[in-house]
Amino acid sequence: MPSHPAAIANSRLPAISAVVELLKPITWFAPMWAYGCGVVSVGNATGDRWMEAVAGAILAGPLVCGTSQAVNDWFDRDVDAINEPGRPIPSGRIPGMWGLYIACAATLISMAFAAALGPVVFAAAIVGIVLAWAYSAPPIRLKRNGWISSGVCGACYEGLPWFTGAAAMSGAMPSNPVIVLAILYSIGAHGIMTLNDFKSVEGDRKLGLLSVPAHIGIHNAALVACAFMALPQLLVVICLVSWERPAHATAVAASMLVQLVLMRRLLEDPEARAPWYNATGTLLFVIGMLISAFAVRTLN
Repeated sequence: MPSHPAAIANSRLPAISAVVELLKPITWFAPMWAYGCGVVSVGNATGDRWMEAVAGAILAGPLVCGTSQAVNDWFDRDVDAINEPGRPIPSGRIPGMWGLYIACAATLISMAFAAALGPVVFAAAIVGIVLAWAYSAPPIRLKRNGWISSGVCGACYEGLPWFTGAAAMSGAMPSNPVIVLAILYSIGAHGIMTLNDFKSVEGDRKLGLLSVPAHIGIHNAALVACAFMALPQLLVVICLVSWERPAHATAVAASMLVQLVLMRRLLEDPEARAPWYNATGTLLFVIGMLISAFAVRTLN
């Protein structure tokens, strides 16, 4: 029988409910939605490849995103002990080294699953997994710099799944309009990720993690987040007009105008209203993504 405390902890199996909480299913929506936008954006290229669509959604959400959450929670266990002590690892519900074991196992499963979907999808998945580890794990630990880490998260949550969905459905490199939209919405997601960091400012400052709000203050970070969310959408509208999609451009522009009204209210009390904005303005942002995806489906 193990006698060392670490050995005893490692011998305890974590409950399934704690593992599911570690993988944070609520976070899977964003990459799965972006993947769906990629599927929509290739139009008739989808054909009868519905199984690829389902498999890719599983890859983007439960597998790659779930992996990133497990990796992040393991390497963030000290800051979570300050900000959110009830999470599975700092609370002890994921005991010993099990958080790391789960992150490694999820990485291998994601890579094997992606390999079955073709070389382009596999390459995109590898990029996402490498970024997930680089974001959280030392010595790189990109999240030490909020400007970089928010960009990495935006790419992994929006642009990369969009690209993957388009590649999985077409079986080839996506068209230029699809790639342009994926990049622009990745940049826009930088602002969403900055708002998400508001909840962890105290722990970030104590442990020297320079998230954008910890670095420049919450109000200034809110201004930056709004700029990051609004300007790429303006460029999307311009692109849609240039691609002769006026109806879609009008719809995205209308969504953006409503977001600007909501942003004004957000800026009155950014820390308190960030969750409210994520439930309203961010919803309009992702609806604009889908509208844009429909706009380019006949441009492939």
